[in-house]
Amino acid sequence: MTYINTNIPQPGIVSLLFYKAPTGRALSTLAHTLLHGPSTLTSGERELIASHVSYLNNCEFCHLSHSAAANEHLGDNGKAVQCVIENIDTAPVSEKMKSLLRIAGKVQQSGREVTQEHIDAAKRAGATDEEIHDTVLIAAAFCMYNRYVDGLRTALPESNEEYKDMGKRLATKGYKYAPSLILWLVRRIMRKNPMKLRERGLSWK
Repeated sequence: MTYINTNIPQPGIVSLLFYKAPTGRALSTLAHTLLHGPSTLTSGERELIASHVSYLNNCEFCHLSHSAAANEHLGDNGKAVQCVIENIDTAPVSEKMKSLLRIAGKVQQSGREVTQEHIDAAKRAGATDEEIHDTVLIAAAFCMYNRYVDGLRTALPESNEEYKDMGKRLATKGYKYAPSLILWLVRRIMRKNPMKLRERGLSWK
């Protein structure tokens, strides 16, 4: 149960996004742009960064939901996500991605932890200025999302099996916020029958 009464019986950030539409729409648009918008990094690579930062922040909901999305994009049954957790150096990702994940990890600690050496290493591995920019922004944004989710103590799904469905929806539909009419309908369904909403795949996550 969240610290505040949202009247939206959905897990994680979903309840918060639908609780306050102006901020929910802005946060959804940002997430969609960061993870599905134009970038030379694939959506799978960007979801891997989001998953990694969320893991470092100990945000269970964001880590598992974005891990599930990364798994869908990468099609590797979670191997990359698990290996990144265990040891970035031996993870089955490119040297460029390893260097970008290290930068993301430094951003998670503090923006000032990123040094010229980290940037130079990423460039030697083939990262462009835009890819370094996108990595830092994704890492910074997910520190915010993680603190938003945990700072209001949002609920977790009833079962970890639900994350797999979330991952499929996020990988295919992204994070776009519902139009006002759809939002009104979704809120009604949420309050009357939360499970029906999940069956229809209308939730943001």
